[in-house]
Amino acid sequence: MKTSKKQQYMNPYLAGVLLGFVLFVSFLVFGHGLGASGGVAVVIGKATELVSPEHINNNGYLVNLIKASPNPLRSWLVLEIVGVVLGGFISGLLAGRVKIETYRGPAVSIRFRWSMAMLGGAIAGFGVRMSRGCTSSQALSGGAILSAGSWVFMFSVFAGAYLAAYFVRKLWN
Repeated sequence: MKTSKKQQYMNPYLAGVLLGFVLFVSFLVFGHGLGASGGVAVVIGKATELVSPEHINNNGYLVNLIKASPNPLRSWLVLEIVGVVLGGFISGLLAGRVKIETYRGPAVSIRFRWSMAMLGGAIAGFGVRMSRGCTSSQALSGGAILSAGSWVFMFSVFAGAYLAAYFVRKLWN
């Protein structure tokens, strides 16, 4: 189903309204908002239980995670992530945008770009579990219920990104 010509991206205002609608329906139907990091934690917790059950029993965080979602395939968080990945892939196929490539600046090697992406992902993942929520959960779900902590967090994220962008801007030009 690949088209020969790339389609234009969706209007960002329309996309924002649709995302708000999905968030509203999530609160209405499921009683909670959107997020992603919990699903990854559930899958990793279950994988750890399969490999090293004694480690799970000695870790209060993982014990509670496994008790809350004994079957990852029945966890709404895991199903949400699967839906996001499949939906994004199908959308990319329909718009003719699926290809393997690495975005990088001319001064950056592919190996360096992937190394920094992995390092940044690991740091972000650690911070997400420490704060008990990812940026999508904080921004969308926390912001929607007017959580002061979520708003402070998001303003801090944007301020930090603007500060960091100054120092790495030459890598992308």
